[in-house]
Amino acid sequence: MNSGTARLGVLLVNLGTPDAPTPKAVRRYLREFLSDPRVVEIPRALWWLILNVIVLRVRPRKSAHAYRTIWTERGSPLLTHTEDLRDLLAADGRFAAVEIAMRYGNPSIRSKLEILKRQAETIVILPLYPQYSAATTGSVFDAVCDTAKSWRHVPGLHFVSDYYRAPAYLEAVASSIRSFWQEQGRPDRLLFSFHGLPKRCVDLGDPYAGQCRHTARDIAARLGLNDEEWLLAYQSRFGRAEWLKPYCIDTLRELPVQGIRRVDVVCPGFAVDCLETLEEIAIANRSEFLGAGGECYRYIPALNARPEHAKALIGLLEPYLALPG
Repeated sequence: MNSGTARLGVLLVNLGTPDAPTPKAVRRYLREFLSDPRVVEIPRALWWLILNVIVLRVRPRKSAHAYRTIWTERGSPLLTHTEDLRDLLAADGRFAAVEIAMRYGNPSIRSKLEILKRQAETIVILPLYPQYSAATTGSVFDAVCDTAKSWRHVPGLHFVSDYYRAPAYLEAVASSIRSFWQEQGRPDRLLFSFHGLPKRCVDLGDPYAGQCRHTARDIAARLGLNDEEWLLAYQSRFGRAEWLKPYCIDTLRELPVQGIRRVDVVCPGFAVDCLETLEEIAIANRSEFLGAGGECYRYIPALNARPEHAKALIGLLEPYLALPG
């Protein structure tokens, strides 16, 4: 048996989800999420006023309605898909424990780190964000370090910053697209949609946009697509600031005008399906595309708990099993 079995713990971290699709639960979740200075980088006093006087009075009801359209009997898709993915990693048998946590909401990073600290000598933090951004991965590392500050004995901590170029991850996404096309046929265009980010963040040095472009190019190459057969766009804008372009919604409205009426959309930056993929991309954006004259719009699901997804993540963790200890 590998010596790593007794000592290496893994914490998979995703963004988070409300506990229920209700305005009260969504308000509690949004308050925590939008209070993070990594997420909203404007002066704190001004943002506190906007958040509490405007956003938290208006957005929870609208967001709760959106969550209700995707909620399942098991609960939030983001949480349940992440749980299923954890189970696949745990079944590998070489880790002392595999836990999941949410950066915002439940289960918390602090609570799961406390569990892993009792079970493992070394802990690997793996945020489920293939592309690094300070607002996502950076914020996870903040929360981990905040927890570790209260420990007398800090175990070995290792952070996986990104995996946007990991061959197994790229091939897993490409394989899921191939399987979809084998069953459903090919579109006129494949659109890669990544979560948006304020342009200012990239101007200040965030590597996110470059990593998204690299991921899209590599997957397109694995599919044998030329530059005319795929597009890249960014979704989920919030507020009035300029975000990374092109915007997904604008792209989808323009494609039918260009004679492109069959589009498939894939979101390689999302490890598992969630509100942004299931409601925004699969439902709302589909309506916009068809309303603009499109004829066929299909969303290709995230990797979720596909075996090749788990295999790719295990591949990222294997070097830590070989560490002396």
